[in-house]
Amino acid sequence: MNKILHDEIMSQSDIDNNQAIPDVQSSEDTRRIPINKVGIRDVKFPLTVKSAGKLQATVGEYSMYVGLPHDVKGTHMSRFLEILESHVSPLSPETFPLLLTAVKEKLEAETAYITVKFPYFIHKAAPVSGIKSMMDYSVTLSGSIIGDEVSITTSVLVPVTSLCPCSKKISDYGAHNQRSHVIISVETDSEVSIEEIAAIGEAEASCELFGILKRPDEKYVTERAYENPKFVEDLLRDIAARLDADDRVTAYKVSSENFESIHNHSAYAETQKRK
Repeated sequence: MNKILHDEIMSQSDIDNNQAIPDVQSSEDTRRIPINKVGIRDVKFPLTVKSAGKLQATVGEYSMYVGLPHDVKGTHMSRFLEILESHVSPLSPETFPLLLTAVKEKLEAETAYITVKFPYFIHKAAPVSGIKSMMDYSVTLSGSIIGDEVSITTSVLVPVTSLCPCSKKISDYGAHNQRSHVIISVETDSEVSIEEIAAIGEAEASCELFGILKRPDEKYVTERAYENPKFVEDLLRDIAARLDADDRVTAYKVSSENFESIHNHSAYAETQKRK
């Protein structure tokens, strides 16, 4: 038999067999209980991110869900992975709605939700020596599409240094400081890059962090932090003020956690606003 004809027959046979296999997920459910979110979690997949006009290859950890009507037994889990396999466009807040729409349409749902977490690297120059090194930031893009309404949030975890104003005030010399994690989450009506978000957190900290520091750099960052003490509340409010002044930002949430160096607990603050 001609090989091409043989392949066509086998392909048609596979289709016929698939048609004969019951689609249990699409069967009717009689309990009349809708499900808000059903899907897959923590799927690692290669990812290209676009930010500040540049492309960066990384690895994303995806969680993808849809809403399920009360009368449908289950969703088709494999379709989420098929979408990831076929989606080749660089990911950004501007292209994220395309991925959400693909999920909504392929799974024939009214609502879709996606969260993707990934490491993002920024080249930074040390403050005195100018030596460049990579700093990694944990970034999360999350979005939802409910009917025709799309919501996209970009979150960046920014590690910084904070120095305690009280410790500096009451001590004859020195002051205790700590690493802090600032998480800045924004919704915008035009592009705000990952680099810009990270820079806001770093600018308002006692001092920013660097991958490589030589001795002149270490002297600089130590003295910079000492000259710029901030409580966790100060750090939070100064970042929020920057976001308030940025007309591109339509909503934000900021949290800051200081991993205390003289206590066995963290100091924490959080605020959010929709303009």
